Amino acid sequence: MNAPNKSGWKPEMVVSEDGMHNGPATTTGNRALMLEEPLLFEIGRADVTGVDLPPLDPAAESRLGGLERGEPIGLVGLTEPEAVRHYTRLSRQNYGIDLGFFPLGSCTMKHNPRLNEKVARLPGFADIHPLAPQNAVQGALEVISQLGEWLCKLTGMPGVAMSPKAGAHGELCGILAIRAAHEARGDAREVVLVPESAHGTNPATAAFANYRVEDIPATPEGRVDVAALKARLGPDVAAVMITNPNTCGLFEKDFREIADAVHAAGGYVYCDGANFNAIVGKVRPGDLGVDAMHINLHKTFSTPHGGGGPGSGPVVFSEALAPFAPLPFVRKAEDGSFYLVEEENREERGPSFGRMTAFHGQMGMFTRALAYMLSHGADGLKQVAEDAVLNANYILRSMEDILHAPFAASGPCMHEALFGDEDFTEGLTTLDVAKGLIDEGYHPMTVYFPLVVHGAMLVEPTETESKAAIDQFITAFRSVVERALAGDEGLKQAPYYAPRRRLDETAAARKPKLAFEG
Repeated sequence: MNAPNKSGWKPEMVVSEDGMHNGPATTTGNRALMLEEPLLFEIGRADVTGVDLPPLDPAAESRLGGLERGEPIGLVGLTEPEAVRHYTRLSRQNYGIDLGFFPLGSCTMKHNPRLNEKVARLPGFADIHPLAPQNAVQGALEVISQLGEWLCKLTGMPGVAMSPKAGAHGELCGILAIRAAHEARGDAREVVLVPESAHGTNPATAAFANYRVEDIPATPEGRVDVAALKARLGPDVAAVMITNPNTCGLFEKDFREIADAVHAAGGYVYCDGANFNAIVGKVRPGDLGVDAMHINLHKTFSTPHGGGGPGSGPVVFSEALAPFAPLPFVRKAEDGSFYLVEEENREERGPSFGRMTAFHGQMGMFTRALAYMLSHGADGLKQVAEDAVLNANYILRSMEDILHAPFAASGPCMHEALFGDEDFTEGLTTLDVAKGLIDEGYHPMTVYFPLVVHGAMLVEPTETESKAAIDQFITAFRSVVERALAGDEGLKQAPYYAPRRRLDETAAARKPKLAFEG
């Protein structure tokens, strides 16, 4: 988002009661650079093609093995300019980290350094094939090995699995290793404990691994109720899954006590490492008693976030769980070369639970993350955590005078600041504030999560935002909150200036239109 002109001038964008911008209607429906974009089916026709193809020889033998198309499928043909312009225009209606501040709490939407992108595009990394001979990809294997060593050093854990493709995939990897460890000692356990302040993927992962999930309540201060957790421990509890720092934005200060109690009861401690950005270089989870922890490379080490992949969620393991980590893994030979330990060589590391994926991992994510680590160094990574926490606390203390901050008295927050809707005028909601922020030029923060706070608004600035950028966001955030406190009914119709007005979100979720109706 660009800062206002120093003169204070800005375009007049008056909106009438029907939500339309004042001014003459245009023939096209476009408003300068805000373009009305039709669907592909409305641009092209199914009876034309945008490319020249040789005529089909009717006598040619089919290679489709009986799977030939029986009738036209109705796909439209477009020329290259039509296709490029369509997707370029759509992209201009999207919000991204390269456009402005992305305050999504719990998501750590940080800037992706261009140095990382340059390294990831080197032909020796970008163009290798997963089935290439190992002697031809020694540089790639060394990158995987070095990145794994960094992750082990930063977490204080002796083992690492690099193959999981995302955070949730990494969670499953850790839980499967825990299951394998219990089975190896003939100990059938059925329950995984998940605190209320954990990430939502934690109970889903445990359930997917066929465990029964039980909740552990939070204290009024927003942390795990240690007494309640200890009371529930028993011979049926396989593990506890704790997010630390948790989704209330707080560090679990009793983590070591929790880990000791779980270990004494024969269970394992899984730590959700999604919020590692707040403590990297400051705290080693292994020193807290963690047995397994996934690390989202996009959240802590600046690889691109989401978009359907490719992601990467390496998992670090304690000495007790390392033997059960999945294959393959990288080893260094005596001559200094690197090789992958595959299924047929599994005796090299004991009772692994198997494989998480066909190939080893996401090379582009590995190179980006290692470039980030090497460019920062140990001291720089420590500063990453310090700056992220500083920025979050700056937002918390700048907003707590007008916005309900339920855990502001629980000590400094970590990577994110959590607010609620307690003082809003009746009829106005957190969703209205989020839509109002869109008009101010910001992607809204995370809303209605975590569930422990009514009307939650979770804001995470990350370390890559400057004070000027955060000050501008605070100004916009305060202005929208003040409207909600004053009962401004206009917020219920926001956003006014977005390419599309507010949807009926219930209908959009339950009755989505997934096919074109001509």
